[in-house]
Amino acid sequence: MDQMAPPPQAGPADDEEGSGIVRSRSKWRWIGTAISILLFSVSLVVLWQILSQVKFEDVTGAFAGKAREQLALAFFFTVVSYLLLTGYDALALHQVRARIRYRTTALASFTSYAISFTLGFPLFTAGAVRYWIYAPRGLPASKVAGLTLIAGSTFLLGMAAVVGFGLVFRAEALAEINRLAVSVNRLIGLAILGGITAYIVYSFLGRRRIRIGRWRLELPSFRVSLGQILLGVGDVCCAATVLYVLLPAGYAVDFGTFAAVYAFACILGMVSHAPGGLGVFEATILLAFWRLPYEGLIGALLLFRICYYLVPFVVALLVLGGREIAMRVKAFRARVEQDSGRED
Repeated sequence: MDQMAPPPQAGPADDEEGSGIVRSRSKWRWIGTAISILLFSVSLVVLWQILSQVKFEDVTGAFAGKAREQLALAFFFTVVSYLLLTGYDALALHQVRARIRYRTTALASFTSYAISFTLGFPLFTAGAVRYWIYAPRGLPASKVAGLTLIAGSTFLLGMAAVVGFGLVFRAEALAEINRLAVSVNRLIGLAILGGITAYIVYSFLGRRRIRIGRWRLELPSFRVSLGQILLGVGDVCCAATVLYVLLPAGYAVDFGTFAAVYAFACILGMVSHAPGGLGVFEATILLAFWRLPYEGLIGALLLFRICYYLVPFVVALLVLGGREIAMRVKAFRARVEQDSGRED
């Protein structure tokens, strides 16, 4: 009878290699956290310095000066933006080969984004909300994690594309904002667009798989990648339009330039891990358009927070709460009917 060979034991070299990997990951995690804290702290200092120069009466006047048409347009583009966000989940579900009805997809997408935009840490908060909704439909945690990553990459691709196009086609206007030479702006923009093009070509060559921790994730296909770019750009432009239409009359800012600055501010807000990019986003917008009166900009930014973050957040909580109550009531009725059937 053959004897089973004992399992290989980890030697000193393996232990040292494993501990080295752990130390390396821990080091990078601390570096990322430090950068996020530093970015958030600097943004708060800048924001405080700007706000100290603004009078409260001027801000309230900026609020009062908003026309109904501006608010109506802001809420309209907010709705359009969140509708486009549902396409993120639809594309991701197609990629992970999961069939879910659009009604459920729209619910999961809207609530996950509305909550993660406000609370921050989108991979965790959005993933938790999605799992809560998709798990009863038979979607395992691995697929929920995969679609959350794919949806997040769609968001980033859209913002990167808008920034890249802005740096290429609005190089002169952005040069007055970032103080870089026009040629440098164009080179950076071309590099960003080149990276996006390389990603699309890479997806065209065949299906690719990557490993993140214990998850194996298949990268989006060529068609899904193209859909990501189009959806991402459309969503970012609609979200930027929400803030754009809230600017006071007379703020003559080109939309292409504004959208590029908006997308860059969103990226910095995400890197900071601040809830909804709070402070970082506002400081970036105010610094970029320093030539415009701060009072009108601050009023527009506050209204933008209400329209695009606060209202959807409250609606998402009400929808999730109503859904949970309805599920509890349904389960209770089923239990009562089952008990009454046993008695009969």
